[in-house]
Amino acid sequence: MRLADFILRDMEAILAQWETFAGTLLPAAANMRSLALRDHAQQILEAVAKDLSTFQTSDAQFEKSIGQAPKLAGAPETAAQTHALLRARGGFDINQLAAEYRALRASVLRLWIDECQPDMPHLDDIIRFNEAIDQAIAESISFFSAQVDQARNLLLGMLGHDMRSPLQTILMTASYLAALNAGDKVSEAASRLIRSGAQMQALLDDMLDFNRTRLGLGINIAPTEGDLAKRFADELDLVRAVYPDRQLDLDVAGNCQGVWDGRRLQQLLGNLVLNAIKYGAPDAPVRVTLTGEAAEVRLEVKNSGPSIESSVLDHMFDPLQRGPNHQERNAGSSLGLGLYIAREIAKAHGGVIDARSDETETVFVVRLPRHH
Repeated sequence: MRLADFILRDMEAILAQWETFAGTLLPAAANMRSLALRDHAQQILEAVAKDLSTFQTSDAQFEKSIGQAPKLAGAPETAAQTHALLRARGGFDINQLAAEYRALRASVLRLWIDECQPDMPHLDDIIRFNEAIDQAIAESISFFSAQVDQARNLLLGMLGHDMRSPLQTILMTASYLAALNAGDKVSEAASRLIRSGAQMQALLDDMLDFNRTRLGLGINIAPTEGDLAKRFADELDLVRAVYPDRQLDLDVAGNCQGVWDGRRLQQLLGNLVLNAIKYGAPDAPVRVTLTGEAAEVRLEVKNSGPSIESSVLDHMFDPLQRGPNHQERNAGSSLGLGLYIAREIAKAHGGVIDARSDETETVFVVRLPRHH
């Protein structure tokens, strides 16, 4: 008997074995009924049987064997994709999802080979069945991973958003204590709270922005007419308050008026300056230069210190990247998103950001068009 005919004839026996195995995948399957455990198994098997009965070229066979079978334009989700979506929402993990397909493959082939005795099973059916299962696994895992990523990003986004209000309360209370002049101990404690709160605020901002980009929303900007020189001077004053022992210099030349989101560009500058403080020489100033040119404004942030290797520079703006000495010098103070967020803010303004480094200094250069 050919495998496609066997699958359609003995569908119930195959589904019973699928259900039995799925019921062992705890804790997700603990309270699931028969229909939920079987989910789209029948539709997956029917698709496999149809595939086995359809002629295919050697090229199509190869594409399917590596999980890259073409999908018809405008076609709805496959049964394997929908199955993965429901398993993700049901609390299964990706290993359990893959285990279902391994068990399905083994049980179908075992039952069919037993049925074929004493005759030999058709070798081509075995090959094509394995290819069809591989394609279903590829479709399921791709959809499952996308669903898990989206759920994680949404959770982190909501968590970051909900933490803003209590953090703002802490910062406001600390600022109030610092303004009381109630003695050195109180002032020192308030200063520590302000510095820690500022670090937490930066982490939350980076996390929320990162999640927006991962959800395909990009960096949100609201451009208005403004002067970058004033905006950047205000931002550097805030950084100086958090790092009073570091020297931050600002040089401005030319007209720095333009249409941009001033708050976002302050965030960009803050990320670049904080990066320079973390990795630059502690006894050397961080120099910020803002130059107004005909059609754009150029920002440069320079710090002295060890040169950065070209291999590191190539990935400097990738997310979740941190300097080689980060653990020793700044443990827990960064998610490795600062430069990535800076690049996304520049990109949202139609600008570009680049970095260069040698034995004397490291320079980050941002070019921003006046009107985007």
